[in-house]
Amino acid sequence: MHNYTGWIVLAQAGRDKGGVFCVVGVEGERLLLADGKRRKVSHPKQKKLGHVRPLDRAEFDHPAIGKLKEGKPVSDRELRRALAAFQGGNHAWRKTI
Repeated sequence: MHNYTGWIVLAQAGRDKGGVFCVVGVEGERLLLADGKRRKVSHPKQKKLGHVRPLDRAEFDHPAIGKLKEGKPVSDRELRRALAAFQGGNHAWRKTI
């Protein structure tokens, strides 16, 4: 299976539909999602790949996302700041909700 760690995704199904999350790991065929607020890094949400849509932009580079891709641990605060920076610079995804 492909390594999706560090991807920023939009939840398209379930209670958290419309939420923006970061993939913090992969367990079997499910992605482990966290946003640092409702879903902490220590207790990520499991979601199937088909229930999310990738929002990752090639030019988006944040230190917390880089740490995740390298396999280093990230704090909830770092993750919240990375997602806030991503959402602040990317408003096109909101039109599809």
